[in-house]
Amino acid sequence: MSKFKFPQFVWPSCPSISFNCCSCTKEGEKNSAEPQSKAGDEEAEEEIQPKRYFPHNSVKSETKSLPQSASDECLGIYKALWSFEARAREEITFSENDLFRVTGRSGDWWTAQKLADGLVVASGVVPYNYLVKVESLDAQPWYFGKLNRFESQNHLLTPGNPERAFLVRRSEKDEVGYVLSGTLNSKAVNSIMCTHTVIYMKTGDQVKHFKIHKGEAGCFYVETGQTFPGVEALVKHYQSHSIPSFGPLTQPCVRRKPELQDLCHMTVDEWELPKGDFTLEQQLGSGYFSDVYRGRWKGMVSVAVKILKNNNDAVDHREFQQETQILKRLRHRHLISLFAICTESSPFYIITELMENGNLLTFLRGPEGQAMDLSSLLDIAVQVADGMAYLESENSIHRDLAARNVLVGEDNICKVADFGLARVIKEPFYVSDDKKIPYKWSAPEAISHGRFSSKSDVWSFGILLYEIFTYGGSPYPTYSNYEVFQRITQGYRMPCPSKCPAHIYDIMLECWSHLPEERPDFEELKSLLQPSDRYNEWTPESCAESSEAPGGSSEL
Repeated sequence: MSKFKFPQFVWPSCPSISFNCCSCTKEGEKNSAEPQSKAGDEEAEEEIQPKRYFPHNSVKSETKSLPQSASDECLGIYKALWSFEARAREEITFSENDLFRVTGRSGDWWTAQKLADGLVVASGVVPYNYLVKVESLDAQPWYFGKLNRFESQNHLLTPGNPERAFLVRRSEKDEVGYVLSGTLNSKAVNSIMCTHTVIYMKTGDQVKHFKIHKGEAGCFYVETGQTFPGVEALVKHYQSHSIPSFGPLTQPCVRRKPELQDLCHMTVDEWELPKGDFTLEQQLGSGYFSDVYRGRWKGMVSVAVKILKNNNDAVDHREFQQETQILKRLRHRHLISLFAICTESSPFYIITELMENGNLLTFLRGPEGQAMDLSSLLDIAVQVADGMAYLESENSIHRDLAARNVLVGEDNICKVADFGLARVIKEPFYVSDDKKIPYKWSAPEAISHGRFSSKSDVWSFGILLYEIFTYGGSPYPTYSNYEVFQRITQGYRMPCPSKCPAHIYDIMLECWSHLPEERPDFEELKSLLQPSDRYNEWTPESCAESSEAPGGSSEL
């Protein structure tokens, strides 16, 4: 079988971009170089900034004038996009649009002073992802930072957004730059999927993507002949003027309140907590190794509580502590966050974030999953690949990747869960002596020799793709575990599911290459699963084209 090849993409990190965009003059050219120098200044700031501190007393109310010299120590004035209720003594309770003078930036929690009428009214710790720097592009309600196509689509198709709701995002592909994405009601148009291009629709709504071009003089434009000195001016113009084939922009996309990856700032480092802090409310599931409950921490935060079975026989306490240290440092938007553990007495508790829609397998088999179109299924696959690419970059392996171990939250956000089998690897593979191997999801080398690696996770991802595109179907439904191992070592591969696009099945086959080194890595899988950026008119006929449109409005 010849190896199927897809176009490859590079996913470098994007530099910071100044909000005060340049004008179409030599002065503008000077300003257009500011993002690089600004990014460098911010990096230098990080090196000399004070360490994060936690006041010894509770958050204190103060009414003192901000001294003029304090601006030298200030790391910036920020405003809150959402309200926040303090969970620990040192944290500050605040409301939307409150202003802060940030004095220390470290990790997910920053030290800051809350301001009111130029006075400091409270000092303490705040979650960094609730704040944006004033007079920056991030402070605009329509700017969502770095997002890929699927993530922007997911935001825009959230209930509550009107027709032609929009956002501006920074593409994950550096060469693309800014993209304007918006919804357009298209009930007469059917969902179309092509080899390299996907048109996304859900309940009659279409998400369209327009590249914001940057001219040589630093101007920004969507259509030739209409240039603007900055992104803000461009957006303001198209809120009252039509974009060709789209219309005028209406309202900024509804923002989701960010999730915290800690119960509070104190559990960042101190995450061995007493069981008495947690209340069990409802059993959510039961497995061989554990039972899972919905619970609450100190009556404030909803959590998932995994209670391990047979701790004394199955879990070495020191090994468990080492493993949870690894889990705690793994933080990513598509990985379940570990909040805390309770190991002072048996049974052990593992406390994680709660995902309201349960595991992906049950979700796909339910009414909401059964109603999903192909682009929504592809979105799930990309989210899982994104989380696994992060694990891969951290030299960590999962060993039990399957739909049952992916959890679904609000707006179909998916996160990889159950790292009970994960290990950090220093060599290309990790040799396991664990006999409880999920045969139908495991690579041949994992079954025969207990060799697990990121490439064995890729094999499992191919099985997960099969589960996704069969809406929760069982792999190898007519074979026993032993028969599965025999057949795959003889070269057997499952046939293409009936409603699965051919190019998705080709990706499955790539994942199921017999030799681990011939399988793609997860960064490659992200590129293979996401549609190519296109610059031509958004029509069914354009699926067969590959050239960039020479002018006019262009879409991604």
